Amino acid sequence: DLTEEEQRKANKGTLFIPFSQFPLKNLRKDCFYHTTPAMQTPKALENVDSCENWLPRRVMSVWRIAGILHALEGWEEHECGYTISNIDKVWEACLKHGFQLLTVPTQSKS
Repeated sequence: DLTEEEQRKANKGTLFIPFSQFPLKNLRKDCFYHTTPAMQTPKALENVDSCENWLPRRVMSVWRIAGILHALEGWEEHECGYTISNIDKVWEACLKHGFQLLTVPTQSKS
């Protein structure tokens, strides 16, 4: 978690990207807040409304998708701490199973 004090120390225009499954509280109007890393679910996936109440319908956090991919692909390795799988291999598996890039509207300054 990023404390309010830490957020206030950031430079104007900072982009905050959550590194945990929970989104940050939008405290600063002069900064940008990205959503929790997430993807659109495959159309074939049934009975999905919303996995987290801060994400749109049929959108799933990458934390959940990772578990699904590990099961579908039969991967035995575990990603803990700074150890992660080959990102290209994971990306290809996401696309192969129908997960799609989530487009996030950008903030525009008037």
